[in-house]
Amino acid sequence: MGYMDEFNRWLEDPYFDQATKDELIAIRNNTAEVEDRFYRELEFGTGGLRGVIGAGSNRMNVYTVRKASQGLANYILKAGTQAKGVAIAFDCRRMSPEFADVAALCLAANGIKAYVFDELRPTPELSFAVRELGCTAGINVTASHNPPEYNGYKVYWEDGAQVTPPHDKGIIAEVQAIANYSDCKTMNKDAAIAAGLYQVIGSEIDDKYIAELKKQSIHPEIIKEVAGDIKIVYTPLCGTGNKPVRRILSELGFKNVYVVPEQTGPDPEFTTLDYPNPEDPKAFTYALNLAKKEDADIVLATDPDADRLGVYCKDTKTGEYVSFTGNMSGMLIAEYIFRERQATGTMPVNPALVTTIVTTNMTYPIAQNYGAKLIEVLTGFKYIGEQIKLFEQTGSNNFVFGLEESYGCLAGTYARDKDAIVAVMMLCEVASYCKKNGKTLWDMMIELYEKYGYFKETQYTITMKGSEGAKQIAALMDKLRNDPPKEFGDLKVLKFRDYENDVIVDMETGAKTTTGLPKSNVLYFELPDNNWCCARPSGTEPKIKFYMGVKGSSIEDAKKRVEELTDAVKSKIS
Repeated sequence: MGYMDEFNRWLEDPYFDQATKDELIAIRNNTAEVEDRFYRELEFGTGGLRGVIGAGSNRMNVYTVRKASQGLANYILKAGTQAKGVAIAFDCRRMSPEFADVAALCLAANGIKAYVFDELRPTPELSFAVRELGCTAGINVTASHNPPEYNGYKVYWEDGAQVTPPHDKGIIAEVQAIANYSDCKTMNKDAAIAAGLYQVIGSEIDDKYIAELKKQSIHPEIIKEVAGDIKIVYTPLCGTGNKPVRRILSELGFKNVYVVPEQTGPDPEFTTLDYPNPEDPKAFTYALNLAKKEDADIVLATDPDADRLGVYCKDTKTGEYVSFTGNMSGMLIAEYIFRERQATGTMPVNPALVTTIVTTNMTYPIAQNYGAKLIEVLTGFKYIGEQIKLFEQTGSNNFVFGLEESYGCLAGTYARDKDAIVAVMMLCEVASYCKKNGKTLWDMMIELYEKYGYFKETQYTITMKGSEGAKQIAALMDKLRNDPPKEFGDLKVLKFRDYENDVIVDMETGAKTTTGLPKSNVLYFELPDNNWCCARPSGTEPKIKFYMGVKGSSIEDAKKRVEELTDAVKSKIS
């Protein structure tokens, strides 16, 4: 069936409401728009759905959300775990509460109880709630840091992590098996409540979640000692972090927390932001203005679903605010936790540091320094969360800290997804430790560089939209896979990893070994002296991403090296 056939089916089928049809009628003469909305089903990937809100099979709407929920319900029913129920959270975006109810009422119509938060909550609290309530699965309606026209639907399994094999493939198969949208069940909300299949949850989960966060603090006494001296500026970027961040900082004793007023309340349009992503320097415009006014020590921003943290710190030597990448802030927290757990005798036996393959290589010397096992997994925090489950099942290691380069980390095992709330808490504790010792976070970062090496990372991203863009991304990955570069600039490729085909090729000898990780459309090039680059299509946006990492002899040298590597990568794909 072609895209016009599917377009016409939506116009003619009485199952679709009139508002949906009116929206489609308005664009019927825009061939490119019609094709983009109907050239495929919105892909239910290994983490769920993510797409632009609107009418059409390739859009986020009540019909695609209900279909995803019916597929999940079918999988749960076949697993025989329906009695455990499903926890559901949502963020500040357009249609998030409505999509949460669509999912809940579909599950209820299938005899599966839904535990639905009373208002917006952070992603990590949903992860916590799944395990706290003993649910078989969880759903979070969020598009994380995507632009305002997007929304999404993340699926979690009973361990609190986003679904991994075999559950991800099983759920995808169930969703794909649904031939007609009209086969998806739903029911009246009042009837679902009366039947005990729709239960509102709220403050009782909040209290337990915050209590678990506070258990991760190592030196609460230091916080109390300097709480009146340290100044913190925070912005939730109009998202879900406002209440939990302010609460945890208040309960820990911080006295001077300044929240950006223009970005405090939920705003689905993100009117004060070009792009609600703490990785984007422009997202800090309001926060940095407030920081300069209040002479703040640190500046923090959480993304709309509060699983990522962006950081600036004042360099007292220059008076300027210095930005930290996710790798940098993650290393500060990791070093602090491992060092202080070792110093206080609270380090567990067989400690583990878990990262992704595109995270900074500074993780290697840090893990070695503290006798921790370093485990690298595929990109996606669900694979870090999966390691916690495996540790519990095998007793092989104890999870201490996990991080990925995209501004996400987790301290503790109360949740199985990255948590910007605990990241805020731990980074403010690190800042307090620095303040007590007459230093700043930037001073500590320089100490880490001097101790472990001047590691630096960057990204290069190409956006290719629509069906034609998807073909171009696939063609570029095929080109790199089938004819891998032998060098990038003056850096020779030592080994080439193709995770899709589960092979590592020694470029000098031709010897082949396996990656040891699940299949994924990712290509990785090992280069000399801790240099590397990696290519992967984005799982949530029409982009292909190139990651680069180097190790230099100084900040300036590392900057020069990463720029040269980036230029070399660009030359190979032009």
